[in-house]
Amino acid sequence: MDWMKILAVSDQVVERLYGLVSQGHFGGVELILGCGDLPYSYLEYIVSLLNVPMFYVPGNHDPVYNPHFPNAHAEGGTNLDLHRARARGLLLAGFGGCHRYRPDGVNQYTQSEAMLRAARLMPGLLWNRIRYGRALDIFITHSPAYGIHDEEEQAHMGLKALNWIIRWARPRYHFHGHTHFFRNNLEPSVTRVGPTTSMNVF
Repeated sequence: MDWMKILAVSDQVVERLYGLVSQGHFGGVELILGCGDLPYSYLEYIVSLLNVPMFYVPGNHDPVYNPHFPNAHAEGGTNLDLHRARARGLLLAGFGGCHRYRPDGVNQYTQSEAMLRAARLMPGLLWNRIRYGRALDIFITHSPAYGIHDEEEQAHMGLKALNWIIRWARPRYHFHGHTHFFRNNLEPSVTRVGPTTSMNVF
């Protein structure tokens, strides 16, 4: 497949999207990616109208994932946190949460904890490389990678574990949220890291 139209969303509910989706403005979208900190009802609305595969990861303002409670998962979508998937011929993987900035924070991890979580994802990516000749096409996370679209303050510091995965797995795209980006920001929202295009989809 040479190209694909993807709707990637994160962090901020865009009220205008409700009308645009229902009016068919996102026709041709083949994949929905949620990068965290959005109401699950918002994701459910989008996927119910577009009726295409949706994959998402939890953010630091989302509840702990529980498939048995309506408010703790997005119906019609797949929570990709520390999981892999294959959709439309693409290999996907996800990593939820962010750098720990509160001792009791949900979906928050120290750099060491994030490294341990990343290690759980690596065997599956290795299997992808053996089976498909590549480890990963699209990597979705809530946090940015360390030093790429992140900030110095703890709350928005990137995770070094993500750099490790990106360097090893060499995905074509890395989509993330968490750090707020607006059109008048001086910082770029798209950065090239080797073969990977890292994009802040806030």
